[in-house]
Formats: sequence, C-alpha cells, structure tokens
Amino acid sequence: MDIIIIFFERDGEKTIVKNQYKFEIKLLSATIFKVEGYGEEIYLNDHLISFQSKTLQNKKEKFVSLKLDKNKKKFNIKGSSYSGEASLKNIIGNWWSHKILQAESQISPISGSIKEQLVTFIGKENVAINGKEFETDHFKLTSKDMSLPEDKRLNFDIWLDKKTSVIVKVTYERMGNWEYRLKNIE
Repeated sequence: MDIIIIFFERDGEKTIVKNQYKFEIKLLSATIFKVEGYGEEIYLNDHLISFQSKTLQNKKEKFVSLKLDKNKKKFNIKGSSYSGEASLKNIIGNWWSHKILQAESQISPISGSIKEQLVTFIGKENVAINGKEFETDHFKLTSKDMSLPEDKRLNFDIWLDKKTSVIVKVTYERMGNWEYRLKNIE
C-alpha cells in the first residue's frame, strides 16, 4: 500500500511534525522503485530548529540531519547528498506546509540537497476530493535551474485550499503519474 502519514504534536511553543511514507512501483510483478522512510521536523515559535530523516530508496540508505545554528543564523546540514550550511530562508520540501509556495528554495527531506525553485500561480480551481469540494489556488512549482538532470528537477502541480491554507492535492510525473490527495485532517 502506498501511503504518507503526517502527525502533528504541540507542546507550548514547540511543534513536532512526524511523517512516515512507503511507496512501491511494480511493472509486470517486478519492483522497479521502492521507498520507505520517516522524518521529524521540530519548530519553536513557528521557526524550524531541527529536522531528521532516514529513507531506504531502492535498497540505498539516504538521510538528513539538520540543526539550527543560532550563532551563525544558518542551518547545518549533514545529508546523503549535501553536507554544509544553508540559509534560514530554505524550507523542508514536504507537502504539509503552504510555506513551500512562498520559499525561494527547498531542502530535500530525503537527501538534504538544496534546490532553488520558482512558483507560478496557474489559476483558481474547484477540486473534488473524497466527495468534498475545495475552492483552490493552483500553482506550478519548478526548479529554477533547468540545467539539472530531468530526474533531479522539481516539477509539481499544487492545489491549495484557500479557506484553510492546506495543500489538498499534488501531482507530478516521475516513473509514472503521481497524485497525492488529502484524505483526512483532524
């Protein structure tokens, strides 16, 4: 079963966001892509202070360990694709926060790599999900650097519910067509 589960915990000024995910693509009963992992973001007063993730993607271990350096006012990242400093303007590239649509760059939640992005407003659309109608703003999020290999570029369509500022749908193409839809929010 392909699934993403996101949990939110609040403790005073601290917010902890935990996610778990598992996907598998089969072609003629042969697994051609498999990913499974988890991540944890910690925010203090709505500011990211740490992020940890571990992922197993096609039997290859990937990871991110991000910590806020208050003195330097930078993030320190140790990841499977990038290790070094990053600006506080970056956001973790997860689909639970509408802030991804306001950021100039994002940090991969799987590898720690940093990608600059462009966000374009496409238009207003009504979207039906699980029998519920949402009035949304549709955005296109792409890589700023189009010289990146195609499999490393950002290229997503995102639908944001205007009333709640919740991302209700994300689509993209990579080894097939993918669509994430909000199933339940409590």
